[in-house]
Amino acid sequence: MAAEGFEFFPIGVVHSGQKFRYETPRQGAFSRCDGEIELFSTFGGDAVSDLAGFDRIWVVFCFHLNCGRDWKAKVRPPFPAGGQCRSVFATRSPHRPNPIGLSCVELAGISGNRLLVRHIDMLSGTPVLDIKPYIPEADAFPDSAVGWRAAVPGAEKLSWHLEYAPEFLAQAEFIRQDSGLDILNFVQVQLANEPFDNSRKRVKKLDDLHGMLGCRTWRINFSYQEDIRFIKLEKVESNYRPAELLAGAEDKYMDKELHRKFIREYNS
Repeated sequence: MAAEGFEFFPIGVVHSGQKFRYETPRQGAFSRCDGEIELFSTFGGDAVSDLAGFDRIWVVFCFHLNCGRDWKAKVRPPFPAGGQCRSVFATRSPHRPNPIGLSCVELAGISGNRLLVRHIDMLSGTPVLDIKPYIPEADAFPDSAVGWRAAVPGAEKLSWHLEYAPEFLAQAEFIRQDSGLDILNFVQVQLANEPFDNSRKRVKKLDDLHGMLGCRTWRINFSYQEDIRFIKLEKVESNYRPAELLAGAEDKYMDKELHRKFIREYNS
């Protein structure tokens, strides 16, 4: 018997500083990303008038960048280490038969048809399908069994500790202020777990103490101690060669003026 089809339509869209897949936090609860949900005019007003006062909301959304992509019965989650594949329905992978996501986010405020939200794992442009209030007595089951994850050591044992040099923080803020690219969030997403999994990221060990991570047209340098799972983010550098930053050079990513300003500021 063929399954009955359904048609859904978005009620709003997410606005955030994260636009690309590689910027997506692993889970919203662990992210420092804030943003807003813009509800289309039909779905504001009375539809959200009683939502004020709830600390959290459930957001049902579409993994819009995965629409039309093939799904697999087994996927390799980013956590834990080891690279073992798991059943797609036993993970929160975005590569699903129907590209539907579910996230519990903090509701920071309501302004007209805009919901101000914190700790989100949704990219800018994400279509929102539904909003539901988070109800602790119905939605929280902290003692529930967690299947295959029960055999994995605690996240705090698998996670790497990240430390940030003052130069790195200043450079990351300089880039964020000018372009909106949040390099601080990017390194947290990419390096906190399985930092040297280069099948998923542009990361490279330079030697036994130093590594680099690529982010768009930037190079992020760090030092590390593998035995104690420690990474120190040292500095950011332009990944353009000097000749590529000359006046009149092709600017495919429309960011070379920022790189020129960055180099003038930090003499890198």
